[in-house]
Amino acid sequence: MTDLRSRLKITPARLDAINEILLNPEMEIINDFLDVVRKYGSPEEINAKANEARKMEVLLAKVKETRPEYLQDLEWLEEQKERGAFISVADYRRKILGEKADQMTFTDDFAVTLEISACQYFPWVRMIAERALEMGLLMPGRFIRVRKMKEQEEDGDLPAFAAAMQILGSSYVETLDTKGTDGSNIHLGGPETITGYFGGVGQPNRHALKWLDEYLYYYTKYGVRQVLNINPGTVLLAYMLHRLGVDNEFKISVYMGNDNPYAALWTLLGAKLFARDDGTTPLIGFNWSNSVNNQTMELTAQFRKDLGFEDIIRFEHHITETYKSIVIQPYNRRDELVEIADHVANISAKHEGADPEIDLTREHPSDILDYFRDKSEIITAGHMDFLTGNFRDKFIALNETARALTENGLSFLAAPNLHK
Repeated sequence: MTDLRSRLKITPARLDAINEILLNPEMEIINDFLDVVRKYGSPEEINAKANEARKMEVLLAKVKETRPEYLQDLEWLEEQKERGAFISVADYRRKILGEKADQMTFTDDFAVTLEISACQYFPWVRMIAERALEMGLLMPGRFIRVRKMKEQEEDGDLPAFAAAMQILGSSYVETLDTKGTDGSNIHLGGPETITGYFGGVGQPNRHALKWLDEYLYYYTKYGVRQVLNINPGTVLLAYMLHRLGVDNEFKISVYMGNDNPYAALWTLLGAKLFARDDGTTPLIGFNWSNSVNNQTMELTAQFRKDLGFEDIIRFEHHITETYKSIVIQPYNRRDELVEIADHVANISAKHEGADPEIDLTREHPSDILDYFRDKSEIITAGHMDFLTGNFRDKFIALNETARALTENGLSFLAAPNLHK
């Protein structure tokens, strides 16, 4: 019988065909891509601008210029870090487990990153930091933001938040304004045209290049390295940008709908195709659809490792979701996380909402649609306290996950500069 598997082999000639497209000086889509990059300089110049913009003194100067009162919060956060005020990992484990923690061996090779979303406003960082100090809790190792970039640039949140993340040592992701809800598809509006979004979140026509242009602006001006990616076209542009030598990074959004291992294989094959010679790829976060089960992640982990990406590409999995507008409630995947966290490496436990039994008691439960509201409208409506409370609830949910992991001898990654 003919070996069916052997028929899947891709011959080197296929790569020649791809290179002919990429290297053809008459290929307009590649020329347009390179034209956007050249606006900001050579890859080396672009990286140098980003590295300069990322320096703490540069960020603090921007904060002083736009929102000087935030400097006190950053100084306070730095002081708490320097005096070791936050609970250590060892002390946290003793707090949860008592003396037996000292005799246990934790699965540090499979540490789960504690992730929170979305931290829309800089003052929320100090709010949860004070709660962490008061209650002996853990600060997130990863923050996701979905606030409008221009809005937070204008009110000083953007550089302040970037500076705070350097103090914490946590990674963070911004969401560019060029996305499906920005009017990029002129035929789609609000809920009355929701089915129009089912074919894709929306980066039509030249909006993919607009996304690239916007990324390079914030990369070179504020040192923003990691951004959300929601479209196959902008994923490809990010792959090619990294291949050129720009040190960009991105995470794939849950809105991409990666809900099976074959979708994951397709995405990771692209990452491998455009990886640098050192094996690196700009894809550092892979956000699964809410519908995936543990088996899907286990199967994908096999070829993620074989492709050399186990330590690079993090599986980002929603443990909790906003109570409204995205999933059927109750939604809580913490038990499933505990089941998989001892044998699948590099997982991020994402907390988008409170534990559902908490959220349902709130006057204003967490709602994914709140992410897309202007700050001024939220304040006018008198809802900022509601959203602040929602974020505080997410922080507690994150710490409940840390507790569950610890009780099962599993490891976590909290803010590395705060929790030694």
